[in-house]
Amino acid sequence: MLEVKDIYKTFFPGTINEKKALTGLSLHLKPGDFVTVIGGNGAGKSTLLNSISGVLRVDKGQIIIDGTDVTKMPEHQRAKYIGRVFQDPMMGTAAGMMIEENLAIASRRGQTPGLRWSQREEDDARFIKLLKELDLGLEDRLTARVGLLSGGQRQALTLLMASLKTPKLLLLDEHTAALDPKTAEKVLDLTQKIVSRDHLTTLMITHNMRDALRFGNRLIMMHEGRILVDVEGEKKKTLKIPDLLQMFEQAAGNELDSDSLLLS
Repeated sequence: MLEVKDIYKTFFPGTINEKKALTGLSLHLKPGDFVTVIGGNGAGKSTLLNSISGVLRVDKGQIIIDGTDVTKMPEHQRAKYIGRVFQDPMMGTAAGMMIEENLAIASRRGQTPGLRWSQREEDDARFIKLLKELDLGLEDRLTARVGLLSGGQRQALTLLMASLKTPKLLLLDEHTAALDPKTAEKVLDLTQKIVSRDHLTTLMITHNMRDALRFGNRLIMMHEGRILVDVEGEKKKTLKIPDLLQMFEQAAGNELDSDSLLLS
């Protein structure tokens, strides 16, 4: 479903501020894989997601989604393959538009606007059904402006919008980091439900190692632009945080500062 082949990305090359963000990184995701991604600040996690989504153009390497080479494809053209939820709840929705309008736009992602693009009654019935599953009372607020929603409500709505068209790949960039613990847990549970229900191939960045171990069938740990640890299946299920730290230290050859991963 996703094939990342030997990609490189350097910021400010040839200057005093040169930063090698990705250094020959390769990654293969099978259909339905739910992969959690951890690593300290500057490890290259967000750069990886931005490279896959098209926000950044890689210097070298290849990115293939569902058999299509998207390496040189601009971000707006990749949108038909990708759903994405950002760390900031303010991103991913149009604050000045109503809930139903946001959902209508999301349901037509990748389509060319036309005369039949107007909202239909059957759309509202579908949106109400989907919003009920969020269990946030939003099904009774279709005409409410998204900007009036709480951060948790907006993030849940963004997650619903990102998965509405069943993307080939779902990218979650620390999508609970800005939420309080109770709301974050609710959004994570909702994430698990949607990913499992729709069999979505998913990459989820998190700074929380416990969440990285609890969710998904596979875990990768990044460091200095490359993948140092990659565990999946039964081996991942039995891992504890000390095991993960030890695996990193053995792979990196130095001690990991666990505080940098915001353990909680």
